[in-house]
Amino acid sequence: MPRSMHRNIVPADGPDQPQRRFRCEIPVRWSDQDVNGHVNNARVVTLMEEARLLWLNRRAASAGVESFSHPKFVVALNVDFLKPISYGPALELCLAISRIGTSSFTVSYEASQDTHTVFRASTVLVVIDRSSGRPRALHAEEIAYLTGYTTLDHEANNIGETND
Repeated sequence: MPRSMHRNIVPADGPDQPQRRFRCEIPVRWSDQDVNGHVNNARVVTLMEEARLLWLNRRAASAGVESFSHPKFVVALNVDFLKPISYGPALELCLAISRIGTSSFTVSYEASQDTHTVFRASTVLVVIDRSSGRPRALHAEEIAYLTGYTTLDHEANNIGETND
């Protein structure tokens, strides 16, 4: 994805405080629309993926955690659509970590367009060992990276998540 398609990453907290969320802007493309004139629900998942890859592949690699560019598998996905997304203004996405497990973690999303929250979502990702193709434990540096984005705001960030 061309870097010019995204605005710079904006830390949610001030420079003296730890980051708690990853923010980026993802453009809405004409082709994202459906016959009803708003962004198709399946395309919303693609926009979420673009933000997640920007965060966990590019941003993590620039922070020295290159292993997040290795395979990850989405094992759960929940999206609460709050308002139709239209072609035009870019989506402002805010991502955080709401849970870190042994081999998986939960990414929580909140997206806005024109200052209106349009969806909240969560994905549970499992990291995969390249050689075996099986789940593997998170590495210490991966846990440290994710911990820097962990939020305690469970009401807003655990959309559709169960406590099992």
